[in-house]
Amino acid sequence: MTLAKRLLPAVSLLLLCIFFTFRVPAVTGHQSFLTVDNLYGITGQYAYLLLIGMGATLVIIIGGIDLSVGSVVALSGVIASYLMVKSGQSVAVGVLSGIATGALSGGLVGLIVTKLKVPAFIASLGMLLVVRGVALRAANGVTVDGTPEQFNQLASGTVQHIPMPLILVLLVAGLVAFILHYTKLGRYVYAIGSNPEAARVSGVPVEKVQLAVYAIGGALAGLAGLVESARLSSGNPTGGDGYELDVVTAVVVGGASLAGGEGRVSGTLLGALLIAVLRNGFNLLGVPAFDQKIYIGLLIIGAVAFDQSRRKSN
Repeated sequence: MTLAKRLLPAVSLLLLCIFFTFRVPAVTGHQSFLTVDNLYGITGQYAYLLLIGMGATLVIIIGGIDLSVGSVVALSGVIASYLMVKSGQSVAVGVLSGIATGALSGGLVGLIVTKLKVPAFIASLGMLLVVRGVALRAANGVTVDGTPEQFNQLASGTVQHIPMPLILVLLVAGLVAFILHYTKLGRYVYAIGSNPEAARVSGVPVEKVQLAVYAIGGALAGLAGLVESARLSSGNPTGGDGYELDVVTAVVVGGASLAGGEGRVSGTLLGALLIAVLRNGFNLLGVPAFDQKIYIGLLIIGAVAFDQSRRKSN
């Protein structure tokens, strides 16, 4: 990865922050962007993007993609909320069940890709619909309200004045970075993404690694679903809609290649923060939600086009 590509997300984020720092007060008459409360709010509101992005980084590095993560967010939140609210289970059971639901969903995508040889795009697109349908069926199409306050601390709690979502993001990011750079699994992930056949010849258990990566990605989407449910105090079967596109955008903007073999945790964090800051700034400026979709769509087209042109030049 070139130095320019490494620095681009950080420079873009810095320029975006500078723009909103001056533009928001010019339009609204007061500084509502560059405040501690707003910056903490960005972390809480967009924790899903940062958490799912960590798992998506692994998936994209191996040359895969998982478009079902938005639906997994909804299903994990519904399952956890139902167990705690309707069945009277403990918060620990709800949390573990939500993460396990995500891991199972991601694992199923991995099985379809590795065993049935269905392209990852089609497999995950199909699972997006399946998982969404299961979430709607499980909740009978309505939100599961009234999650316990102890559970809600996942989104609203603090440790030494540091928001809990930020702590979770940092812990997960550290864990994924450790896996990528200091474990055999991480070396296998990059090897498979660069050349799966060469990796197979070298003795890498390609299918097992792919399955593990999809399961990890699903588990982190499940964790994101728990944080979302804690933030809203409910499990919403229609939640997470469109999250998969934001996540792919964040990972690609952060420097990962959809062709596989490239990607970094730090890049994804910067890419996710760029998307979060962009949406937050747009909201403060009163930009309509449907216009925001246009800008985000153009951003991902530009990021992928930049990656393709760079690969051709190399």
